[in-house]
Amino acid sequence: MKIAIASGKGGTGKTTLAVNLASYIAEEKKNLNVQEVVLVDMDVEEPNSGLFIKGELKRTEIKYRMVPEWIESKCTFCKKCANVCNFNALAYIGVSVLIFPELCHSCYACSELCPENALPMKADRMGELRQYIAENGLHFVESRLDIGIEQAVPLIKQTHEFIDSEFDETAFKIIDSPPGTSCPVIETVTDAELVVLVTEPTPFGLNDLKLAVDTMNELDKKCAVIVNRDGIGNDDVDNYCAENNIPLIGKIPHMHEAAKLYSQGNLLIDDIDEIRDIIKDIYSNIKKLIKG
Repeated sequence: MKIAIASGKGGTGKTTLAVNLASYIAEEKKNLNVQEVVLVDMDVEEPNSGLFIKGELKRTEIKYRMVPEWIESKCTFCKKCANVCNFNALAYIGVSVLIFPELCHSCYACSELCPENALPMKADRMGELRQYIAENGLHFVESRLDIGIEQAVPLIKQTHEFIDSEFDETAFKIIDSPPGTSCPVIETVTDAELVVLVTEPTPFGLNDLKLAVDTMNELDKKCAVIVNRDGIGNDDVDNYCAENNIPLIGKIPHMHEAAKLYSQGNLLIDDIDEIRDIIKDIYSNIKKLIKG
C-alpha cells in the first residue's frame, strides 16, 4: 500500500509522524506481516526526514529534465515556438530566440512543432535521488532539488517512478509530502491509497486543514486526520472532522520531552512509550481505513 502524509501548512508535524510511523512498522514488520517498508521524502525543495533516519547509502542517481536547445543555424525565426509555449519559456527577440529553462515544463511542444528542427531537447540536471537502508531494514529514499531549480514536480514524478520500479506492491510505502496544497502536493498524492493530513488544534491549523481537505476532495482522495500537539488549543478540529465525516485516527500529545528529542534528531518512539503506543494505534487505523 502507498500512503501520503500531508498537511495544509508547514510545521504541523508531518515529518515527525512519517519517520516515526515508518520506523515503527520497520521494527515490527514480522509481527505486522509486512514484507518491506519504504519511507520517501518528497519534499524535494527542503527534505528533512534524513535528519532522523540513520542508514547506509545504497544508491545515488542524478536526475534530469528535458529542455530545448536553440540551434541558430537552423532557425528561420517563424515564432511558432514562442507562440505555442503556454509557460513563456521561450521569447522571440529580434533575430534571436531566448530560452528560460526555469520556466520550461518539458512538454516538447516547441521542439515537436518547430518546422526546422531547430529546438532539440537536451537533458538538464535538476537534482539528486539517494537511497539508504537503515539498521532496522527501513528503505529510505530522498530526492533533493539543486539550488536554483524552481520546479519540484518533475523530480517528484521521477521519484515516484523510481520507487514503483524498485519496490513491488507488497511494500508498505510512506510518502512524506511537501506542505501546502500546490502542484508539488498534488503530484505527490497522485496514486496514494490514503492521504493522512496532520494538523494542530489551533485556528491556523484548522484553516489550513480545510484547504487540504478541499484539495483532496477535488482529487477524489480518501483522507484522514491526525492532530499533533494535542492539548495546546481547542476542539474545533475534532468538531470539523465530526461534521464532515472525516476519520480522526490519532492524537499526538504536546510534550516538552518530544520537542527536545525532535530537536536532537531522535525518534520519539524510541524514548516515549506513550507515543509509541499512539503510533501503533495509528498504523492499525490506517490499515482499517484502506481495507474498509
